[in-house]
Parts: sequence; C-alpha cells; structure tokens
Amino acid sequence: MSSTQIPNSPDAAPSSRILSNKKWRDTALFAGLFLLVIIGLIGVAAATGWHETWAQIQKLALWQVAALLVLSLINYVLRGLRWHVFVRRLGLDLGVIANMRHFLGGFAMSVTPGRLGELVRMRWIRRETGALSEKTAPLMLMDRASDLAVMALLLAAGLLAAASGTKGALPVVIIALIAAIVVTRPALFNYAVNGAYRIIGRKPRLFVRIRRASQSLEQFSHLPTICAATLLGGLGWFAEGAAFYYLMTWMGADISLATCVVIFVFSTLAGGLTGAPGGVGGAEAAMVALLTIEGIPLSMSLPATAVIRLTTLWFAIAIGFIIFPIAEKYSRRGAYALEN
Repeated sequence: MSSTQIPNSPDAAPSSRILSNKKWRDTALFAGLFLLVIIGLIGVAAATGWHETWAQIQKLALWQVAALLVLSLINYVLRGLRWHVFVRRLGLDLGVIANMRHFLGGFAMSVTPGRLGELVRMRWIRRETGALSEKTAPLMLMDRASDLAVMALLLAAGLLAAASGTKGALPVVIIALIAAIVVTRPALFNYAVNGAYRIIGRKPRLFVRIRRASQSLEQFSHLPTICAATLLGGLGWFAEGAAFYYLMTWMGADISLATCVVIFVFSTLAGGLTGAPGGVGGAEAAMVALLTIEGIPLSMSLPATAVIRLTTLWFAIAIGFIIFPIAEKYSRRGAYALEN
C-alpha cells in the first residue's frame, strides 16, 4: 500500500463508554472557559471603567434581554428544522421532535475542541435507528457546510450595504464559500481528503471514515433540499444578527442593521477559525475590534459583546445541558427497542 493512499478498512466508531468517560472533561472545560471569559471581560471592563460599562448594561430592560433570547431561540429552532431535513434526506426514520432533541442536545458539547463532542448526535441516531456512523457522518459535514454557505451569503449581502470599516471581511466570505462548495461536492471533497492525507500521512483510518462518509453527500444535491437548507439557515443566522443590531440600538449606538449582521457573522466565523471551543476568545476579540473600527467606544462595545455572547453561545450551551439528559434517556430506550 502506498504511503499516500488511504487504507480501506476503518476501526469501529468510538464506543459510548469512551464518550461517557470524557463527559466530566467536557463539563470541566465548559466551566473553565466560562470562568476565563468572565475574568477577561471583567479585566477589560476595569480598564475602561466599571461605571461606564455597568451603565450601558443597565440600559437594557428585562423584556429586551428576553427578546434577544427569543431571537437566538428562533435561530436554533430553524437550524434544528434544517437538521431534520438532512436526516430525512438520508432516509432515516426519525420524526421532527427526535431530530430537534438531537440537534439541541448536541449544543451541550459545543465547547469541546473542534466541537467534536457534537458527534454525540451520531451516537443518539445510531442507538435509535441502528444507522452506522459512515451513513450519518455526512450530517455533520452538511450542517457545517450549510452554515458556511449561508453565513458567507449574509456577509456578502451585508458588505454591499455596510460601512467601509467592515470591507476586510471579504476574504472570509471567499474562504467560507470555497469551503462550503468543497464539502458539498463529493469529487472535490475526496480530492481534498486524499491531499490532506498525503500531507499529514497519519490517522489513515480516520481519513477512511471521512472519505466513505463523503460518498453519501450526493444525496444532499437535491435542489429542494438545498433551497430549504439555505432558507432555514439564512433566516436563523439573520435572526441573531438582528438581535445584535437591536442590542446596539438599545444601548444607543448609531450603527446600521447591515453592519451589525456583518460584524456578528464575521466574528462568529473568526472565532470558529481559531479552533477554540465555541470560538471563545476569538469571536469576542473580533467583535470588539470591528465595533471599535465603526467608532463604538469600548465602554459600549465591551458590554454589548458580553451580552450578545451570553444570549447566543452560552444560551445555546445552557439549552444543550437541559436537553442532553433527555436525549440520552430516549436514545437508551431506542437502543433497547432495537435489541428486543
């Protein structure tokens, strides 16, 4: 076998026992990251003045915070429906409630490095349907690719109307679109996987699983599926961008909706590119930097960044921790039903 060829026999998927043993690490990581973010935000707030920062936060009424959470929830529900569309396209016999449970429950693992912990969704599907990981792995690829595509489209649209300070986001638009095209085109994706293996030369079984999973991507080339996924994902991410706009407006900032959408989406992508769990650190830094470019003072950009991240990322993780045990319980029932 050539050193540049990927072997054709993968190991079995990681056992649920291994995933369970790592659960405490995920929880500790979540707590540690949250603590670090709070410490960092407090430090910057202290540097810019506690009074100014607290005064900005006090401008928000309880109903306004609730509105931000509702807009975030709209994003998660719409993307959960997109997940349902993908699952049904694979031919898996799961209803919308089960798919929504899997999607939302997976948010509990968003703070794992590379968000690999979200593979728990594959475990739940396997328990309830018996589908092997090679069949369900394309779901993760399509979910990520769809996010990349709609976020790139939102960035492109926003950049046409946003202030010049956000024009630097254009390279990210191009990268996101290229990545989305590659991942959703089996031939291109196989070429990229083989090229990556030639460069890395290790973990052959992992590359085998990725290559075999990519063979199922053709099923998602269905035009109605692509249109539904784009619409649901686009509306979902726009809802969170709109939440950021309302937040800035309520805090007294003179900034446009298009600029807020660009800043929010770009910061989310920038955080993801850092590889940090949940984009923690990178997303916040990008958001504060872009708001500063737009002329927003730190006394306003700092609390705005803190609030929008708490009502988006950390709200999603909180939902995940609530749904996670429920998804575990139903998946065990499903596994028992299949065995009997």
